[in-house]
Amino acid sequence: MLIVGLTGGLACGKSLVAMELGRLGCRIVEADELGHAVLQPGGEAHDAVVREFGTADRPRLASLVFGDPDAVARLNAIVHPAVRRLARRRFDEIAAADPHSIAVYVAAILIESGGYREVDKLIVLSCPREQQIARALERPNATQADVLARLDRQWPLQKKLEYADYVIDTGGTKEHALNQTKIVFEDLRRLAT
Repeated sequence: MLIVGLTGGLACGKSLVAMELGRLGCRIVEADELGHAVLQPGGEAHDAVVREFGTADRPRLASLVFGDPDAVARLNAIVHPAVRRLARRRFDEIAAADPHSIAVYVAAILIESGGYREVDKLIVLSCPREQQIARALERPNATQADVLARLDRQWPLQKKLEYADYVIDTGGTKEHALNQTKIVFEDLRRLAT
């Protein structure tokens, strides 16, 4: 089985590209969904996060750690390993069902967290910063201050591109991004077989 990481900055089109890869036959594993799962009661990170921060509620956690790099590091040290272990179990399940499948691991901070080391190939999405801001501001309850703060906490796209096996430019039309995605998929399918 081929494990492919899919990452990019805020509002770079990860959902669009992941949906197209899924439509083309890839198995999609979303790090954000796994993050929710490990923080649920009974989830691997729940009890440790509650001991450390008094809550495992994501919005409350975000407000507790926002602007405190030490708190963010403590939270990540608990949550990221649990998410990686759960992702590994999902990949094992996919491989058992179809050893020639392509599993796509969608994670916003795949490079920053070191998770890119656990994938066979890495797709990085890219678009201009102004476009990231405009797209992110279209989301419910988004504010310019929050969007800029999130962008500032992420690595610059230029730095992420250094790790890429494939780059998909999502700064143009949707059709252009989908066409690039199909080209990348064809190469991944060739590698998987």
